[in-house]
Amino acid sequence: MASVLVIDDDPAVRMTVKLVLERAGHRVSVAPDGRAGLVALAAGGIDLLVVDLFMPGMDGLETLREARKRHANLPVIVMSGTSLDAPGQTAPDFLAMAVKLGAVSSLQKPFKPRDIIGAVAACLASETAPRRAAP
Repeated sequence: MASVLVIDDDPAVRMTVKLVLERAGHRVSVAPDGRAGLVALAAGGIDLLVVDLFMPGMDGLETLREARKRHANLPVIVMSGTSLDAPGQTAPDFLAMAVKLGAVSSLQKPFKPRDIIGAVAACLASETAPRRAAP
């Protein structure tokens, strides 16, 4: 299975995603913010990155941009708990924006375990899915 790095500032989300993906057979490491995530990514051995968009300090979009600079072929799944599809909502759709910046997939929180497992499987099964990030 794959080695997945999960970056999220919410400890409950980090641990839940970690447990769900480990039960699906993946090796999972976690980071509490974008900066710590980039350090973990730089160590190498990561096949897939899952990152929250809204975090203090380095947000998910900035983390995505930096990860893309260093590991252009690493598949990234973005997730967000901010709902932006309410009637009259004028804020941009950050999940769609992240996909345009290079994320392979996006998930709106809250999501079901099968959703994250399916997103990870789809990213890894894709013919264009890049392989492991080297240090």
